[in-house]
Amino acid sequence: MYVYTILKSVETSNFSLSPKKMALNLCPSLRHQCVPPLHSNRPIRPQKLSVHSRISHPIKSHKLVTDVKEKLEKYHPILPVGKNGRDDEDMIRWFLKDRKFSVEDTVSKLAKAIKWRQEFGVSELSEESVRSVAETGKGFVHDFLDVHGRPVLIVVASKHFPAKQNPIEDEKLCVFLVEKALSRLPAGKEDILGIFDLRGFGTENTDLKFITFVFDVFYSYYPMRLGQVLFVGAPFIFKPIWQLAKPLLKSYSSLLGFENIVELDFPVPKLQKGHKFGALTPETICN
Repeated sequence: MYVYTILKSVETSNFSLSPKKMALNLCPSLRHQCVPPLHSNRPIRPQKLSVHSRISHPIKSHKLVTDVKEKLEKYHPILPVGKNGRDDEDMIRWFLKDRKFSVEDTVSKLAKAIKWRQEFGVSELSEESVRSVAETGKGFVHDFLDVHGRPVLIVVASKHFPAKQNPIEDEKLCVFLVEKALSRLPAGKEDILGIFDLRGFGTENTDLKFITFVFDVFYSYYPMRLGQVLFVGAPFIFKPIWQLAKPLLKSYSSLLGFENIVELDFPVPKLQKGHKFGALTPETICN
């Protein structure tokens, strides 16, 4: 796990500076790829979510998609059709890409995903249906993209209390936010950035079951959509918990690779009327 540090400090007492006064120079040790900060110079314009297969030959691509559609219709006829259904060609292409263009593997994983979406009621989730749990502030989609043009999904761990809150509602909020983030993907972008704000994290916020649910959702139902995970401000108490969780998540290691799960050891400023992880405009990203 790589630790990113601030190389250019910001002179402030309360970390409540305007973006114009900030200049963060982030550069990872050993010169690995720099962690993407957030920027503020362009708002998100929702785009129609569309995926494109990277199969070089269009005839082969069409044949693979057709093969998957035919097998889904033959072996899983009760699955719904339409958007996110068994005949959704964009979805089929995406799962083919995830399964390295194996028709059999794609049919198996896609059938499971479509069935889950139906049983979970993904299409029925809305701002209103998750309002009560969303108002806790434990999770939200940031108003701006990161510098790589990715939607940003933020989880505030200190506001998550598994012993007091309904786990089903937490799962619904999680899926709703993933759907919301994906709906904001700009044209040409395929994945999102996940940020876990661990400042103030305590043992009462620990929820290994929910962490496993989150990774299972991305691995099984939204493959290749989670581009990177950042842990921000992890306290000492979190480290042994994470060491305990990693073996449980080993089966999901291909999801994005633990090298893309990065711990940031600096506090992130509060900007835009105290909104956590407000828009940052760094002058320099990485030397």
